[in-house]
Amino acid sequence: MITYNDILDAAARIAPYANVTPIKTSAALNALVGAELFFKCENLQVGGAFKFRGAVNAVFALTEEQAQRGVVTHSSGNHGAALARAAHLRGIVAHVVVPEGAVQSKLDAIVQAGAIVYRCAPTQAAREAKVQELIEQLGVTLVHPYENPNVMAGAGTATMELCHAVKDLHAVVAPVGGGGLISGTAIALDPLDIPLYGVEPEGAAETIASLAANERITHLVPDTICDGLRAVVGVPNFAIIQEHVLQVLSVSDAQCAAAQALVAEHLKMVIEPSSATVLAAVLAYSDLFKGQRVGLILTGGNV
Repeated sequence: MITYNDILDAAARIAPYANVTPIKTSAALNALVGAELFFKCENLQVGGAFKFRGAVNAVFALTEEQAQRGVVTHSSGNHGAALARAAHLRGIVAHVVVPEGAVQSKLDAIVQAGAIVYRCAPTQAAREAKVQELIEQLGVTLVHPYENPNVMAGAGTATMELCHAVKDLHAVVAPVGGGGLISGTAIALDPLDIPLYGVEPEGAAETIASLAANERITHLVPDTICDGLRAVVGVPNFAIIQEHVLQVLSVSDAQCAAAQALVAEHLKMVIEPSSATVLAAVLAYSDLFKGQRVGLILTGGNV
């Protein structure tokens, strides 16, 4: 489990490398929802996604001995590219296991960032098996895309920045995939007592199913355009969600696509379908947010 102090430490560690991303607003989008919306634009982060925060924090937290052996992870895109960039900054090697079916532009970004890439079947079991094989063969250190505490703490720095810049928020909304972002977000909000909502696509809503069952559901096969949210929620992440997240909402792929278009029209930015879930949710569940000041984490813009 991570603490607020871990997020403070992460903020200091990543400061030389990560962007303090802008916060954007739109009167037109406010009117559609009936709320004041504040978009934390992690699509404008280094590498185009919030994942750079956690990757840099994790890589620079390694001991020199660990670092020299290199790092490994599994990723469908953004985390793999972020880890490769962070490893390059420290002058070490990154090995990334990428499942078949990953978005080509994201696979290209991982390669261009300098990672050694391995392919596997598009299942959690296949990802984990290949990573374990590399750990045993090479002695590399796993930087898990969402269960690693330093990854979670790094992700939480985005919300810390949001809350420093925008006072008196009534709620924050963040996507849920493996749970790294929402875990860090939850701990960043903890001292402020601001309610946190998660969002999942209907085609990958295992966290909602897990909360209903009071245990992790891991057998669902994702079917969604939100490629960044297809991972099964992690063990420590699920525990944090159970304790700290007020509600996890679901949205359809069509709602995400519509939200993407609205962001392009009114904020003049390109975002991923996974990132669009937050706007889709406040539109679909507008009664929850009417009259409130709401922070939304736009997680990435790699399409």
